[in-house]
Amino acid sequence: MDPVIVVGAGPVGLSLALALARLGVPSVVLDETPGQEETRPARTAVLRPDTAAFVGRLGCADALESAGTRWAAWRIMRRRRLVERVAFAPPTPDDAAGPAPASPVHLPQHALTRALRAALAREKLAEVVTGSRLADLEQDEHGISAHTRGPNGTWWRGSYLIGCDGPRSTVRKLLDIRFPGRTAVERHAVAALRCELPWPGEALLHRSPPRQGGGPGSEVSARPLADGIWRLDWLLPPGRELVTPDALVARIRDSLAGWSGASPAEPGAGNTGTGPDGDGNRWHGQARPVPPYELLDTGVHTVHHRLARRWRQGRAFLAGDAAHLLGALGTQGLDEGLRDAENLAWKLGLAWHHGASELLLDSYQAERRGAVAARLRAADQALPLLRDGRSVRWRTVLPGAARGRSTLLTDGHLGRGPLGAPPVYARTPLAPPAGPADGPLVETVPGAPVVDVAVTASDGSVVRLHDRLGQGLLVVLVAPGTTVWDRRHWQSAGLMPRLTSAVAALPMPAELLVTESYPGAAAHTVLLVRPDGHLVTALAGVRPEEMTACAEAVRGGAHGRGAGAARRAGSEGAPARPAGAVGPTGAVGPTGAGRAAGPGASDTPDTSGTSGAAHEAHAAPEIGRADSSEASEGAGGAAGAMGAAGGREGEAEGSGTAGPAGTAGAHPPVDPVGTSMLHSESD
Repeated sequence: MDPVIVVGAGPVGLSLALALARLGVPSVVLDETPGQEETRPARTAVLRPDTAAFVGRLGCADALESAGTRWAAWRIMRRRRLVERVAFAPPTPDDAAGPAPASPVHLPQHALTRALRAALAREKLAEVVTGSRLADLEQDEHGISAHTRGPNGTWWRGSYLIGCDGPRSTVRKLLDIRFPGRTAVERHAVAALRCELPWPGEALLHRSPPRQGGGPGSEVSARPLADGIWRLDWLLPPGRELVTPDALVARIRDSLAGWSGASPAEPGAGNTGTGPDGDGNRWHGQARPVPPYELLDTGVHTVHHRLARRWRQGRAFLAGDAAHLLGALGTQGLDEGLRDAENLAWKLGLAWHHGASELLLDSYQAERRGAVAARLRAADQALPLLRDGRSVRWRTVLPGAARGRSTLLTDGHLGRGPLGAPPVYARTPLAPPAGPADGPLVETVPGAPVVDVAVTASDGSVVRLHDRLGQGLLVVLVAPGTTVWDRRHWQSAGLMPRLTSAVAALPMPAELLVTESYPGAAAHTVLLVRPDGHLVTALAGVRPEEMTACAEAVRGGAHGRGAGAARRAGSEGAPARPAGAVGPTGAVGPTGAGRAAGPGASDTPDTSGTSGAAHEAHAAPEIGRADSSEASEGAGGAAGAMGAAGGREGEAEGSGTAGPAGTAGAHPPVDPVGTSMLHSESD
C-alpha cells in the first residue's frame, strides 16, 4: 500500500509522521524549506502535560528535559498585589500522585523541531524530502497523488495526505476549503532576554503594571526558559500602530525595573521621564534601577482566530495551523495541533493496515474540529470581559459562571477549564452502544482523557498508563493487591484468564494492563482506553460481548449511531481535482519513501532581523512580524518598525472579509453552540 503523504515539516507534521512510523505506517514528509530550523529564542512553545507526554513517546523525552523548562509555580499580579499563585508538582518517577498540578513544558520551538527531525531521521519508515513545494493534488478511489516543484519536484503517490503546512496552507487552497475567522484578535510584543528576576523558575502574568500606565488592558507576562533566559510578552493596545525598537527597549526596562527588588533611586536619577512609547515611566516620582540583562531576540506576535470549514475531503486531511488558528488569552495553537496529530495517527494506522470505515475517518473532523471550535467559542466569550476594561455582567458573558478575570487567564495559560483543558469527546461518533444502567462509576467520563496511573504490563514491568498509549486499544483491569503477588500467580487467577481471552479476541490490536487503583473505580472494573488516551467505557467485570462491541465502535464499526452522518460526510468529501492537474496514471513515488514541503508551523515568509544581540542597542534593526500562528511567536521582521503588518496575514484565505483588525475588545460573542463558528462577513 502507498505511504501517507504529510505536507509540512513543522512540529505537527513531524509528530504525525513519527506517530505513523510507530504504528508501522510509512510516510513521506514534503518540506519546502532547506531543512534547517532557524534559531529564534523568542519563538517558544508551551506544551501541556498531555501534549508533552505525546512528544515524549515519540522519542523526544530527552530533548524536553534538556531544552525545556518546567515551572516551579505560576503567579498572577495586579498592580503591586499578588492575586494568585499556583504551585506545580515537581516531576517524580514514583507512583505517588501529589495534589499539585503538573507544570507545562516551555521550550524554544527550534529545539522542539530539531528533536522531532532527529527522531524521524532514525525511522526507516519515514523520509523527509526538503526543497519540495506542493503544486497540485489528484484523488481517486484508490489513493491520492501530489505534484511538487523544486529541486525534488515530481509526482508522489500516497494512500492519504495530510496538510500540516501552516496558516497559508497550499493543501487547503487546492481543496478549496474556506478558512473564515477573525484577524488580529490580540497583538503582543515579544522579547527573549537573559536576566535574573525576583521569582526564579516561576512564570508571571502581571496585569495593570504600575510602570506601564496601569490601565485595565495593560498586561505583561514573563515565562522562564533554560539557561537563565526569559520570554517576555506585552499585550499591545488595539490598533496597528508601529512598535519601534526604542519603544520595545523602554518596555523591557520599565518591566525589569518595576520587578526589581532594589530600593528606589534618588529623585532625578535614572530614567524618570516619559518613555518613547508614550507609556508613563514614572513611579511615585522616583525611578528604580534597571537590573542587567542581555537582549537575545525580539518580535511581534499577532493572534488570529480562524477555523477551516472542513478538515477532511476524501483522502486529504488538514491538521495544525492549516485547520485552525487560536492563541488569545494564553491558549496554545501548537497544543491543539499536536492533539490533531495524535488523534489522526491511530485512525490512519487502522485504515492503512486493516481498512477503515467512513465513520472512523470522519470522526477526526467531528472530534477535533468540535474541540477547537469550543475552545475558540470560550475565548470569544471571555475576551469582552477580560479586555474591554468596562463593567460587564459575568452571567451575560459566561452563563452560569461567576469567575474572576485572573482565574480565566490562569485557565488559558495553564491549560485548565474551557480555555485550555484537554478535550472531552463526549459526542464522538465512535462512542460504543449504551451500556447497562448499573455500570460502574469512575471519575473519568467516557470521551475524557484517562488519569495517568501506574500499571503492570504483561511482562511484569510497572510503567505509567500514558507510556503505553499510541499502539492500540488498552484494556485496564482494576485489581487491588496484585503488586504483592508474583506475576506467575495472579496472571492465572481470578478474572485474568477470561479477560486475557477476551482481549485476544477483540477486533483490533489491544494490550491488557493491570492497576492497583483508578479514581472512582471499584475492584474488578475494566477500563477500555483509546490509543490517544481517551476513555471508551468502564465495565463491571469481564464482559466479552460488550468489550467486542466497544472495540467495534472504536474502529468505526456501524453500530448504528452516526452511520448516516458518516455517509453524508463521505459524499461531501468527494475527491478534488485541481484545475490543470495532469498527473500520470498511477503517478509515481517510491512506496514508503518521500519528499518534503513547508513547515506546518510557519509557512509565512520570515524576514528576520539580527538576533543574538548582547545589548539593547542591537535591538534597533529588530522588527517583529505579525505571524499568523501560535507556533510563529516572536518572529522578527524588516527594519523600521515592529508589527507593521499586524492583521493582514490570513485575510486572503478565501474566507472573505474578517472582523476589524486590532479590535480585540470589539469582537461580538461567537455564534452559540449548533451554529456556524467564527463566520466572516461574506460567509
